[in-house]
Amino acid sequence: MATQTHVYSVWGLPSDDVKQRVKDVMNTLRSEFNGPDFDPHVTVVGAIDLTPEDALEKFKSACKGLNAYTAYGRGVSTGTFFYQCVYLLLDTTPEVVETSDHCCGHFGFNRATPYMPHMSLLYADLTDEEKKKAQDRANALDDCLGNLTFTVKRLALYKTDTQDKTLKSWEKVTEYHLQAV
Repeated sequence: MATQTHVYSVWGLPSDDVKQRVKDVMNTLRSEFNGPDFDPHVTVVGAIDLTPEDALEKFKSACKGLNAYTAYGRGVSTGTFFYQCVYLLLDTTPEVVETSDHCCGHFGFNRATPYMPHMSLLYADLTDEEKKKAQDRANALDDCLGNLTFTVKRLALYKTDTQDKTLKSWEKVTEYHLQAV
């Protein structure tokens, strides 16, 4: 019998102080625009179908030797689909892109589009007008959010069934502390 596969993603996690600051904005947006609850993160490897053992093995090998890195905010933006409704766009610095490329290589993940590092603030299916309101609201709640700079010191492996838009089935499998630079 074949082992069951699940959808996994690798997330870069901000430090606890940044997490709380971003989470405060996210909670307000979620209550006002009816989005699901999720933790602040930077997607390093997008959704990929793997067995639990394979996902864990690939995650551990991808993390070995990786250094913590700094992410620089480039403004609050809106996207074109549910999982990129409103987000903090991040600068494509070499560290950010190389960390994702390195991990994608270990996972055998091929991107359909160029890597766009970001930290989602709201998942929702909104009209363009509603997205603009949510974007303005995020900036009003924290007027420095667009220029947020933070260090990603941990990567986490998450089970992320992208069919589940409630996100209730999403769970952290494990996390890895990156080497300090």
